[in-house]
Amino acid sequence: MPPFMSFDLSGLMEMMGGFMFGPFAAVCIIIVKIMLQLVIQGSFSLGTGEIQNFILSSCYVLPALFIYHRNKTRKTAAAGMAASTIFVSVVAVFTNLYLIIPFYVKLFGMTMDEIIGMCSAVNPAMKNVMTMALFGILPFNLIKYGVTSIVTFIVYKRLSKLIRGIISR
Repeated sequence: MPPFMSFDLSGLMEMMGGFMFGPFAAVCIIIVKIMLQLVIQGSFSLGTGEIQNFILSSCYVLPALFIYHRNKTRKTAAAGMAASTIFVSVVAVFTNLYLIIPFYVKLFGMTMDEIIGMCSAVNPAMKNVMTMALFGILPFNLIKYGVTSIVTFIVYKRLSKLIRGIISR
C-alpha cells in the first residue's frame, strides 16, 4: 500500500456516533478526532492529511447514515456501510490524485514521480498514477473502510446499549 496512508479504526466511533445521534453528531466527532490528533501528534503533512481525513471520513459516514436513518434496521445499516465503503474508496482515488497529492507535492517541493517512486518501493506494481490508484489507493480504502464497517456491524448493538445507558444517567 502507499506509504503515506495509515490504517485505523477511527471510523468505528464516527459511524457509531452517527447511528446513535445523527449526521451532525458524526461530523462533530470527525472534527474532534482530527483536532485531537493535531494536538497530540501534530501534522506531518502540513494539513493535507487532515483535509483528506475530513473529506474521507465525511464521505464514509454520511451516506451510510442517510440510508440507515430512512429505515433503522440491521439490513439498512449493512447496506449503508457497504455503499459508503464503495463511495469513499472511489472518492479517495479522485481526491488523492487531483487534490491532496498535487497539493502535498507543491508544499514539499516534490514531483509526482517521487511520490510514485515511494509507492513503487512498497509495491513494484505501482509504476504510474493509474497503477498507483488501482493497486494502492483503491484497495487500501476498500480494505480499511470494509473492515471498519464489519467491526461496526458486529459491535454496534452491544456498545450502543452501553453508551446510551451511560449517557442517560
